[in-house]
Amino acid sequence: MTPQILDALAAIEREHAVRVLFAAESGSRAWGFASPDSDYDVRFVYVHARDWYLRLSEPRDVIEQMLPDDLDVSGWDLRKALRLFARSNVALYEWLGSPIVYREDPAFAAPARALIARHFQPAAAMHHYLGTARTTFHEHLAGETVRLKKVFYFLRPILACRWIEHARSQPPTAFAELVAAGWVDDAERTAIAALQQRKQLASEADREALDPALAQWMRDQLEHYAHVGPSLARRVDGSLDELDALMAALCTG
Repeated sequence: MTPQILDALAAIEREHAVRVLFAAESGSRAWGFASPDSDYDVRFVYVHARDWYLRLSEPRDVIEQMLPDDLDVSGWDLRKALRLFARSNVALYEWLGSPIVYREDPAFAAPARALIARHFQPAAAMHHYLGTARTTFHEHLAGETVRLKKVFYFLRPILACRWIEHARSQPPTAFAELVAAGWVDDAERTAIAALQQRKQLASEADREALDPALAQWMRDQLEHYAHVGPSLARRVDGSLDELDALMAALCTG
């Protein structure tokens, strides 16, 4: 799919008169547990010429396209992206940490990655991941049968919570790195590996009964991180000045 994705990004640049600074895979393919029929979720950051920003109105700052071959392409304008970056937006941080990168301007990607640690807010990030895990559990994992895909949509954010608890940093995008962390025990790794083997053979719609022991472990994790999260609040070290400087450096013409 890479040629089609690169063609789609080039067409967006022509149609919208923008420059794509960064584009990467998001979602299950970036996390490393896509099903054979999973969509391609491409997320990107783009910049207009400088004059576009010198106006009183603020035009639409998102570009979204659904294309053939299950290709979902969505991007944020640089100013929107940096405003969210300053507020510890973990979705954007995950894009920058994606193992599948389609386009990358080093003038944007390298400085942005270097600034994540200065703007990362552990309590806010845990609130995000815990909310995702809790919603997935109650909406998709409480019935008699469940989709294996949704089990991993719980496991990834809950292991991200554990990463934040121990490392106080942005969790890696790849699920394998979360599982490999020292605070995941061997029994958990063995159970996750067994689930992954079954998922590789399953389609998006396949369902099975959820192991009661796994369901109880999930409830225990939700309860634990509901108590941990508020204790992680800290002052942010990052300054808007450095993000303003990055914005100015990338807006040309």
